[in-house]
Amino acid sequence: MREVDAVIAHRLASGVPLVGDVSRYIISSGGKRLRPALLLLVCGALGYTGAQRFNLAAVVEFIHTASLLHDDVVDDSLLRRGRATANQHFGNPASVLVGDFLYSRAFQMMLDAREVRVMEILADATNVIAEGEVMQLVNMHDPALDEAGYLQVIRSKTAKLFEASARLGAVLAGASPQIERTCADYGQALGTAFQVIDDVLDYAGAVEELGKNIGDDLREGKVTLPLIAAMRRGSEAQRQVIRSAIESGDLGQLDTIVAIVRETGALQVAQEAAAAEAQRAMQAASRLPSNDHARALVQLAASLLQRRN
Repeated sequence: MREVDAVIAHRLASGVPLVGDVSRYIISSGGKRLRPALLLLVCGALGYTGAQRFNLAAVVEFIHTASLLHDDVVDDSLLRRGRATANQHFGNPASVLVGDFLYSRAFQMMLDAREVRVMEILADATNVIAEGEVMQLVNMHDPALDEAGYLQVIRSKTAKLFEASARLGAVLAGASPQIERTCADYGQALGTAFQVIDDVLDYAGAVEELGKNIGDDLREGKVTLPLIAAMRRGSEAQRQVIRSAIESGDLGQLDTIVAIVRETGALQVAQEAAAAEAQRAMQAASRLPSNDHARALVQLAASLLQRRN
């Protein structure tokens, strides 16, 4: 990861100071670096030790960071990782344009791999992520969204870059199509579990640990699995409270809604869904060569269920 950070610092260089200021602000804000770590772990599990793994790990982190910059503008977010979002600090125009810079820099960097398959994977991933963002926008303030629709969004918007990161590790290692598919399955399952737990924490976490405000999803009109499960399991009166809040984005009933989510067992439903995805990831990792890196992939999937931020 130190090597990846060195690549990130080098490739953030720009003749425009604001580009570096905004990029460093969000990249240095304490992110988990899960996607680059995933790529490195898959490379280790499959025996690839070339330097290109550091370059592509930086690429996926740039793509992720660009999506965060754009997300926070779209969502009008105020807090990320415990401090003001880049759009709050630098303004929306700077955040959007630097996000564009990071996307374009990522595509410059992926050319260094001189591998068409790498470019196919990343081009497909960025396109699917954009589609997921649009799907989420269309679904905003729609209490009729069901679990299938919710999963379609998060597998596009969040899990796709996890999937691509794991798949890239297999491609760099020259793995068989079967092993590449196994790695992709691991990444998709891990990313899905990660997002479901993230959505659980929006109703079960603490601001100090989360680094963002409780109820942000509801304010933005996002229909997540805890709300879907609460509406399915609650009384008509409880469903109406949640529907009304989703449609309006009004947090006036937030305490009541958090109580409903907890009383109906909706958090447990969502946690069980995350656990099933984590188990799917662990099963995929078990099909890789037996070594410390593969065991770390299993441990990574298991650790998601203990996430508190």
